[in-house]
Amino acid sequence: MVHPKYPSLYQINTRVWLTDLAEKLGRPATLDDIPESELIRIAGLGFDWVWFLSVWQTGEKGQKVSLENAEWRREFEKTLPDLKEEDIGGSGFAIAGYHVHSNLGGDSALKRLRKRLTKHGLKLMLDFVPNHMGPDHHWVTKHPDFFVAGTETDIEQHPKNYTRVKNGKKELILAYGRDPFFDGWPDTVQLDYSNPATVEAMTNELVRISGLCDGVRCDMAMLVLPEVFERTWGRRAQSFWPEATSAVRLNFPDFCFMAEVYWNLEWTLQQQGFNYTYDKRLYDRLLDGCVKDIRGHLNAELAYQNKLARFLENHDEPRAASSFFEVDNHKAAAVITFLSPGLRFFHQGQLEGKTKRISPHLIRGPYEPINEEIQSFYLSLLSVLKKNVVRDGKWSLLECAPAWEGNGTWDSFVVFAWQGSGDDRMVVVVNFRPYKSQCYLRLPFTNHTGGQWRLQDTLSEACYDRDGNDLRLAGLYLDLEPWQYHAFEVKKIKGKAK
Repeated sequence: MVHPKYPSLYQINTRVWLTDLAEKLGRPATLDDIPESELIRIAGLGFDWVWFLSVWQTGEKGQKVSLENAEWRREFEKTLPDLKEEDIGGSGFAIAGYHVHSNLGGDSALKRLRKRLTKHGLKLMLDFVPNHMGPDHHWVTKHPDFFVAGTETDIEQHPKNYTRVKNGKKELILAYGRDPFFDGWPDTVQLDYSNPATVEAMTNELVRISGLCDGVRCDMAMLVLPEVFERTWGRRAQSFWPEATSAVRLNFPDFCFMAEVYWNLEWTLQQQGFNYTYDKRLYDRLLDGCVKDIRGHLNAELAYQNKLARFLENHDEPRAASSFFEVDNHKAAAVITFLSPGLRFFHQGQLEGKTKRISPHLIRGPYEPINEEIQSFYLSLLSVLKKNVVRDGKWSLLECAPAWEGNGTWDSFVVFAWQGSGDDRMVVVVNFRPYKSQCYLRLPFTNHTGGQWRLQDTLSEACYDRDGNDLRLAGLYLDLEPWQYHAFEVKKIKGKAK
């Protein structure tokens, strides 16, 4: 199979999807019930990867916490006004064991699904949660030393970060898994990376998982970096990622690692074996709307950008259709995000313009009608993303110049170019401001002097013919409405310019 330089990934909320299927089938649904037609549709949209969220076994103890947590329940009720107890399955990240949940059909159903995905040219990504386990995991009783232990003083002073756990006749105090900036997650227990036995056990789990899929998305991957772990827990941690990723690649050289990572640690994890790291910074800057900062981010070294996972939403973030304040702003942000280099990361429901985020504790989602305008836009964008020039071409950020003296609206533009093999060229232009803007743009292509050139927008019916000498001397004049964008294919033609 040929691997594109810049692939696309589609994230599926597995349990919610199977709940919908079960309602249609009139019986419980497993991974075997996923229709072949859906896999064909996903492949037909141009995706290379499918990430099935929350397939691993969870337990009753973790689910009980989800059911009884009042703050979480208020969130669930906002998503599902008709919330029922059975809708709360427990967090998919409170893992009781790295085997496929029995309700989903077990490991055997996953193996069959993977074969079906492969038949359609799709690769399978699953979750790996390095920082913690669910309270139901057998290590809690069999290997309590794998977890961060606390004292009576710890639990008295920090009751939101520690819990009491029964282990036979003994009672243990263990830490909740946590991010150092927030209280612990009360449906988890914290793994202890200062213990070499924990590191070995988690490496072995990762190696085993790698035989079931083609890649893993690693939850909060920076939390087990030695410097982060020590800052959080005051314990010197063992190195994990370089050794663990290398161990996997001894058997599966092309195995893919994607990191959920923040705090400017993206480059660090790229150097420790990750193919891709979340690009939360671009997402935040698009929400803020500061065009200078967006361009500054896209001006980073290409070796770094090539390993960024670009997204507008995922299971942790609000829906793009609700977080971007108007549809045109959403579309413009999507053009910048997904036509930039890196992994193009889409979330189930995003293409239809859904607005309600579904917590990973829930196994049912709300009904929402399709936003036909957003769906039509994304179908056009995905068609562009199938083109070789943006899957395997050379990308470069371009600079704009004022259209005339005193006109500062040139600073509204984000513009870049793609060049593929032969005459395959594309120029992407976005006015990322809520007002009309103008600029001149010099094209980077070396052979556009003389002759007539056609700029055909792949995202609309717009088409412009221009004289090559004018493009060389003055540049391409752009006059765009608020949030307007184009993805121009640039080709030399015969005849006079319009």
